[in-house]
Amino acid sequence: MGQALRLARRGLYTTTPNPRVGCVLVSAGAVIGEGWHEAAGAPHAEVNALEAAALRGLSTRGATAYVTLEPCSHYGRTPPCVEALIAAGVARVVAAMQDPNPQVAGQGLERLRAVGVSTACGLMAAEAEELNSGFVSRMTRGRPWLRLKVAASLDGKTALNNGRSQWLTGAPARLDGHRWRARACAILTGIGTVREDDPQLTVRGIDTGRQPLKVVVDSRMELPLSAQVLAGGRLLVAAAVADAAKIAALESRGAEVVVLPDARGKVDLAALLGELARRGINEIHGEAGFKLNGSLLREGLVDELLLYLAPTLLGDAARGIFDLPELADLSGRHDLKIIDLARVGGDIRMLARLG
Repeated sequence: MGQALRLARRGLYTTTPNPRVGCVLVSAGAVIGEGWHEAAGAPHAEVNALEAAALRGLSTRGATAYVTLEPCSHYGRTPPCVEALIAAGVARVVAAMQDPNPQVAGQGLERLRAVGVSTACGLMAAEAEELNSGFVSRMTRGRPWLRLKVAASLDGKTALNNGRSQWLTGAPARLDGHRWRARACAILTGIGTVREDDPQLTVRGIDTGRQPLKVVVDSRMELPLSAQVLAGGRLLVAAAVADAAKIAALESRGAEVVVLPDARGKVDLAALLGELARRGINEIHGEAGFKLNGSLLREGLVDELLLYLAPTLLGDAARGIFDLPELADLSGRHDLKIIDLARVGGDIRMLARLG
């Protein structure tokens, strides 16, 4: 199963909106076929593993299939994997986790058992779920997994008071940040960041054939038509006002606009995440300023924080990570659990989860 998970990671940048899945076929104690899901619409991991065994002239009858996600039992872009496993004569299927997709949700394993195939589920389940946190979130919560990436000084500052922030961290940390961008389905930022930094919001320096959807939260539709974020690639602008002229201007530049106002005249961030989930977005990589970061955190929409700490100090007047109200009691704090801590170049990278 560990090898199946390593195979699944090969689809880290490419499988969206599908999950990352790997499969290993074993017969008489030897691996006879391996495969992983490479892209939506392409064959699933189980089919690729079966074909790999066939190309080697090896029989799959009586084999055991180790797969990181329950085999699908419905027709989508491809036929059900359970039928391919049954036709191949596989005798046992070990799945790391049950598929959270309501169209499957145990039905794949049930179908296998119904025809006499032995099944087991739960081997390395935590590792499998970690690999597909976004897909699981979309299927079970109706919203993507939101990761906020922040580069800050050791005193927790992300920019000078005048907005200047490039560059706090070194080149290795910035390249590492692009790896995290590459695995996401969408990159999220706010209009303040666009005005101050004019980012491209693209993956650079990483070998990937897919660019994530770019999403800009722009309540009053102030996005300049000269902004780099409009220069190629898919862009979704989330607004709170339906300004027909501005919408037409943005659409003429290839952008799409959704109007999602809340009661305060701002973008309804929860509704935006729901809209992105409906579009098949599994993981969101947020790179925003302290105001949008604070709004997302206050509304309980942040799942994890990807924090790069540079060995430097910017002082009290500089901008912080989150725009949050003053606390009168420590019971109102936001606690995090550190998942990973590593050195990247001269900087420190911390991955921490909320809740």
